[in-house]
Amino acid sequence: MSLLGFSFPLICALLLLAVDLTLWQWVEMTWFRWKVLIRLGLYFLFSLALMNAGLSPLSPIPAEIPSPHHALVIILAIAWWLMGARTLTVLLILILAPRIGGKGHLLQDVLGAFIFLVAAVAASTYVLDLPLKGLLATSGAVAIILGLAVQSTLSDVFSGIVLNATKPFRVDDWIRVDDIDGKVIEIDWRSTHLLTSEGSMAVIPNAMAAKTRIVNYSRPDHFHSVTLSVELPVRLRPSLALDALEKALQGCRELLLQPQAGALVKKAYVRYVEYEVTGYVKSRDRLDAVRNQLYDLIYRQLSVIENLNRDRPDRPLTRQSRVLNSASALRMLSEDDRAELGEKMRLTLFSAGEVIMEQDVVPDKLLIIESGVVSVSVSTGPQENELEVGRMGPGDVMGETGIVDGSAALSRFTAMTDCVVYRIQYKDLEPWLEEHGELRDVMVRLAHFRAQKRAAIIQQKPSAPVKKGFMRWLRQKRGKSLSHE
Repeated sequence: MSLLGFSFPLICALLLLAVDLTLWQWVEMTWFRWKVLIRLGLYFLFSLALMNAGLSPLSPIPAEIPSPHHALVIILAIAWWLMGARTLTVLLILILAPRIGGKGHLLQDVLGAFIFLVAAVAASTYVLDLPLKGLLATSGAVAIILGLAVQSTLSDVFSGIVLNATKPFRVDDWIRVDDIDGKVIEIDWRSTHLLTSEGSMAVIPNAMAAKTRIVNYSRPDHFHSVTLSVELPVRLRPSLALDALEKALQGCRELLLQPQAGALVKKAYVRYVEYEVTGYVKSRDRLDAVRNQLYDLIYRQLSVIENLNRDRPDRPLTRQSRVLNSASALRMLSEDDRAELGEKMRLTLFSAGEVIMEQDVVPDKLLIIESGVVSVSVSTGPQENELEVGRMGPGDVMGETGIVDGSAALSRFTAMTDCVVYRIQYKDLEPWLEEHGELRDVMVRLAHFRAQKRAAIIQQKPSAPVKKGFMRWLRQKRGKSLSHE
């Protein structure tokens, strides 16, 4: 064997190995596909160089190789196995990446570790000519010792594999694990990292996550629950409290119709009763806003019951005065004015589904809701269905357009539940409008606000979906043929 002819392929193999390591470290990950193709080409050339030198990594190193080159040949043969393991690993990652996603690397790491383990055993057997049985026995003993030493770590690792395979949660999901709520930002070999609502990092071992109960708030992703706990005194009759809570739920437009929202008695104590209110919204981002709105609606509905049952001998208030107190548009009136105006108010009852005020009709009275929920809807054309633009509850007023400019009502007001409404004729309200100019200003701002809100909702009205299918295509073809004739 010529020494020069033997050394030249080895030098080429060393250069190819150096080029491979350099390109893999310095080429950016955006060129990952090109890196894999280049590595395959370099591995092929590296194998060709070893074959030109008369070497085979699948057989022991020949004894006739000169001693100065013997160590180099062993290193290159072992490098061939390790380089092949690395090439196979990145190739499998490239193939499996679209299926397993790019955010969790645990499965990729386990796969790579297994391939490298097989390559190391093969290199020891073929290149170093070590006995396979003895190697496996030694490796088994070492594995047992290491397994006992890192038992908890191995439990976390295998639990992480199970979590990645079953996928009870993914990166970016909001979950609860062991009474810890947070957003999943990483799942590594040993632990799952959660970003809590306080902005802190919670690290949960995978073994604990696999054994405890996991609540995934992000699935299903088409609705999310809003749950409130309300404590009310025992003197309040549960049927009245549940009725007020149900009306508060109906007064929130953002709650989904399905699943249906509801309220129930959760626990009863000596001094108070605990109620649970549950509703569902479409977007998780609206949970806090809807929760705050529900608390406000519950307060308004319960204040009606409190006002009706409150006994205040030091300053007795009539029922009409309490209704005027609940109407924010009339709060600038003094107590004497409220008491005098209350004498002009007349009580009207509306059943669920009954129209309180029609659209395009000029109102001649101001209406104040004492209890119940009123749906506000508009009809923009004779062939279109009605579009709900809002809902009203206790303390809201209707008919302000007649006071402002004598124009017709822009919406239809329909009772969703049984409603108690007080009415004040405009002729009885004129003295207060002339004496209190700010009262007319409030009505003008209220009418302007509602007109803007109505216009905005109408503009956002979703267009009707275009029906697709064979029959529609057939009708279009028939229509075109008739037009050509």
